[in-house]
Amino acid sequence: MGFKNQPMTNVKPVDDRESLFSPEIRAEIDKWVAKYPGEWTQSAVMAALRLVQDDNGGYLTQELMDKVAAYLNMPPIAVYEVASFYSMYELKPVGKHKVCVCTNVSCMINGSDRIVEHMEKRLGIKLGETTGDGKYSLKEVECLGACGGAPMFQIGTKYYENLTPELVDSILDGLE
Repeated sequence: MGFKNQPMTNVKPVDDRESLFSPEIRAEIDKWVAKYPGEWTQSAVMAALRLVQDDNGGYLTQELMDKVAAYLNMPPIAVYEVASFYSMYELKPVGKHKVCVCTNVSCMINGSDRIVEHMEKRLGIKLGETTGDGKYSLKEVECLGACGGAPMFQIGTKYYENLTPELVDSILDGLE
């Protein structure tokens, strides 16, 4: 992640960590924190961001990232760096169905440009946008590790491979 897990002198300890998140979110974050030695709590930042993002309807706010930083006793900038670097984190609201379409080498060679063009036309949005009704967001991502089934996209936690425009229509129709 580009920073060392060590005590930070410029981080103010939080007196009441319980006030930062609901008991359920704290319990989930604490499961991740417990996987690391005590002085390495910052290693749970990616899981904490995912949990908080999911609890907030799919995106992170600066306030939420600040709370993660306080909870894990780390500088807010370190949390912002993680959240802005990795494509799984969203810093603005997204649609109910976030379609992450791979356009990396294998998918590109196998026609991801045709899939993107089809989805943009069907949904009436471009990559990086959300439909007016808030139903769909279309996001271009790097490799999702399913090169053998290229072209592919991910919606939620599910992968869809060997896409054709017809298959895309069938998948989207099944979501509506």
